[in-house]
Amino acid sequence: MNIILLGPPGAGKGTQAEFIKKQFHMAHISTGDILRQAVKENSPMGIKAKSFMDQGALVPDEVVIGIIQDRLQQQDTMKGYMLDGFPRTINQADALNEMLKGLSSWDQDRAIQHVVYLEVPELELVQRLQGRAAKEGRVDDNDETVKNRIKVYFEQTSPLIDYYEAKKLLRRINGRGAIEQITKDILSVLS
Repeated sequence: MNIILLGPPGAGKGTQAEFIKKQFHMAHISTGDILRQAVKENSPMGIKAKSFMDQGALVPDEVVIGIIQDRLQQQDTMKGYMLDGFPRTINQADALNEMLKGLSSWDQDRAIQHVVYLEVPELELVQRLQGRAAKEGRVDDNDETVKNRIKVYFEQTSPLIDYYEAKKLLRRINGRGAIEQITKDILSVLS
């Protein structure tokens, strides 16, 4: 199974991704984790990405698309994968479609089967991210950056909801409430 986990920052994608990964034994590809690791390692990609991340802006498409393309060619993605934090724009979604056509072979379809969208109200997202920043000491989650990340998400990423709904791939999940219930709702649409 190949899925996209979609939702604004603070919607709980990371938490739910862990449950989904264990349940379906799939590769979890988190662009946020990959980018944060690159920044930590001070790699050339990390240095480039950091300047955008510090402002709460999206990392340029060519950087992110390159990361994803490399990652999807690794062996552990052959039995299924979950994209978390990618695509973020229609342009990235189109690039992903082209990339997957190139990776598909006669015996293996790499196409996306489900887009799980965690819906959470904006005010709750701000509260969650501010709480996470305080608890984890994440510099990319200060007050101004939090509000900008959410604004950028709704401006640039929310068109993906219509995009995937038109392709009949979108699965809407209420991202509020008990973690266990959200997981149960996700598993029911994927089974």
